[in-house]
Amino acid sequence: MSFGGFVVEIRIRLAARDWDHLVPVATGAVRPEGFALDLDSRAVTPDVLSEPGLDGGETSFSRYVLGRAAGDDRLVGLPVFVMRGFRHRCVLVRRDSELTSLEGLKGARVGLTGWPDSGNTWTRALLRAAGVDLGGIDWTVGPLAAGETGKGRTGPVPLPGNVSLTDEGLAEGLAAGRFDAIMTPFMPPELFTPESRLRHLLPDHRAAEHAYYERTGFVPGIHLVTLKRESVERHPWLPQAVQDVFERSKRHWLARRRLLADTTPWSLSDLTETALTFGHDWMPYGAAPNAAMVAAFCAELHAQGISSRRIGAEEVFAA
Repeated sequence: MSFGGFVVEIRIRLAARDWDHLVPVATGAVRPEGFALDLDSRAVTPDVLSEPGLDGGETSFSRYVLGRAAGDDRLVGLPVFVMRGFRHRCVLVRRDSELTSLEGLKGARVGLTGWPDSGNTWTRALLRAAGVDLGGIDWTVGPLAAGETGKGRTGPVPLPGNVSLTDEGLAEGLAAGRFDAIMTPFMPPELFTPESRLRHLLPDHRAAEHAYYERTGFVPGIHLVTLKRESVERHPWLPQAVQDVFERSKRHWLARRRLLADTTPWSLSDLTETALTFGHDWMPYGAAPNAAMVAAFCAELHAQGISSRRIGAEEVFAA
């Protein structure tokens, strides 16, 4: 941009975890047009509002929607879901458990890593769809492993009476028999070992996830990209520009993965099945392709008592 003969570089700074499909932006393989973009890699989801140096970044979908429902419009959400995934895989039980279905969790003792979290909200939605009364479960909220810090686990509204808190690790609690099941977006390391004491609740969670997609037409969104309102007011073109560069990054990443598919023994098979199941893009950006998913999530936040009002899907991406 030029002012009085001087060229002024517009530099935008975002932060996100190092999702594969964002790496082309982080490395400079894909660059935006008309401005410079610094993408900081973070180990955990950034708190965009608490960092003055950020223009935006990866944000919990739940946290963003709850803010909007409460009248907080300091963040402008983009229909760019950098984290999304099915939740059937996120319910774990002991290896020797007799439980093999969501319906079997009626009246169970269940640990989970955060009450208002986007992923856990979607997982509880699976229970509701299976006819499980959330009020009849003995819930315990705590860290997956003892000592984990840096995360708000309870949300803005009082917890229901059947929800308690613990500082003890949920994975160890499950292994010790203090829980019947736990819900977690991230798998404990021992799950990847032959001697794991834990397993997925559903024997074939992949088949259940296929069925879910056939029924709903979407993969649940977990985290999205947000921009600070002052950055958008300063650069009204920024939301679309960021969406465009992340779209190009995603396509670049997919093309490279299909070419360099030997990152795991069966990556090519997974890439092929994904394309045959979902078409050319399993994680579409944009308001229209995500409208049904956004509406379903907003409805769940209200139905589960996490949001005091049911926010309309049209409010989520309102400028």
